[in-house]
Amino acid sequence: MTRKFLILLSALPLAACGFQGTDMEDTDSDTVAQSQTSTDYGYDTYSDDNLADSMASNDAAYMTASREGASTASEGENAGRSSAAIDIPDPEDRPIMHAQVVLDRRGFGPGVIDGKMGQSTHNAIEGFQEASGLDVTGDLDDATKEQLQRWDRLPATRVVTIPASWGRIDYETIPDDPSAKAEMERLGYTSLDEKLAERFHTTVDVLKRLNPEGRPAGMDGAGSRPAGGASPTPSASFSPSSSASSGSSRDADTQSYFTAGQPIRVPNIGADRIVPGDIGDHDWQRTLASLGVGTEQPEVARLVVDKSGGWLKGYDVDDNLVAMFTVTTGSTHDPLPLGDWGITGISHNPPFSYDPDLFWDVPDSEDDLQLPPGPNGPVGVVWIDLTKEHYGIHGTGEPQTIGRVQSHGCVRLTNWDAARLAEMVDTNTKVVFQA
Repeated sequence: MTRKFLILLSALPLAACGFQGTDMEDTDSDTVAQSQTSTDYGYDTYSDDNLADSMASNDAAYMTASREGASTASEGENAGRSSAAIDIPDPEDRPIMHAQVVLDRRGFGPGVIDGKMGQSTHNAIEGFQEASGLDVTGDLDDATKEQLQRWDRLPATRVVTIPASWGRIDYETIPDDPSAKAEMERLGYTSLDEKLAERFHTTVDVLKRLNPEGRPAGMDGAGSRPAGGASPTPSASFSPSSSASSGSSRDADTQSYFTAGQPIRVPNIGADRIVPGDIGDHDWQRTLASLGVGTEQPEVARLVVDKSGGWLKGYDVDDNLVAMFTVTTGSTHDPLPLGDWGITGISHNPPFSYDPDLFWDVPDSEDDLQLPPGPNGPVGVVWIDLTKEHYGIHGTGEPQTIGRVQSHGCVRLTNWDAARLAEMVDTNTKVVFQA
């Protein structure tokens, strides 16, 4: 999505599910110029013309060749590019995961990609069917499968190498006590495993299933040579280990099953290309790369959030459905505010003002606190501020809960869906909350 302007709400206090006092800032012209001249993004990029991380998808390798010829195509396409991808064919057919991967790429988010039919996948199929002019059933019926056939060459999974830099991150346990959280610099990922799962829109359990005994499915049992001929990264480790660079003893939830430098099979998510110059805020660019979210997103003129259906739909200026995500919407104590609203601004990686007065389930006697930003913060990686005071659309550090638990009144998505939505909307986007 190419914007004429970008509104950011930076380092502003949040309260419950809203901002208190919003000073707008137009940062587009100066920061984009900065992005075009800087080459240090804080991570290894995929290529000079794609600033996604080194594990980005390479669809041309599959879409321009048969599945049998994908290895040769991949070698040509990747010339001079990242070597994070390893060609190890998946020994299993994963039809539901394949559908989830394609739907996710097309902007119809299935939530957590797990190879199972659930409510989020059902919603995503309905969105794809509506956008494709099919009967809306929510099922993978014959007509829907036929429509999805154009992406048959894309495998459901791929094998990548976890960047070595991920092993130098100090993953920290996040305490339950809000006052202890306020003392932290960032509410980041607690383990390499958690970071990896968010990068590929899935869960740690799914990654373990795709990598039995710590090896990508399809790699031979000895681990010395994968089926398909490629060799694993020499520094790969296939046993659970601490993901902290210091090597010191860590709490249980900072221990990781996977290790930096290791080849690993992951869901083949895409739509992750970051176009050079599209993002001026390098911190936000790092966030997009870490979530596998690209900048080439459709422009959304109207958002509709449906309380009963638990979904959010995005329509372009011609009223075509271009995106759909499963969401969590309010609760009996903090119901979704039905009606027509607008967007006042977007805050990337926002802090959070913890105000007990605004939480029905928190004693008012507790102290007001300023919680640091991070993917495990109360609103995740992004806050889309609405004209309804204290209400917004935001991410979460618990993607598996979307559509299954209640919120404090706001519209909550997975971090990757919230980040993608933030690239689709601006202050001209209309918002409708309906029952």
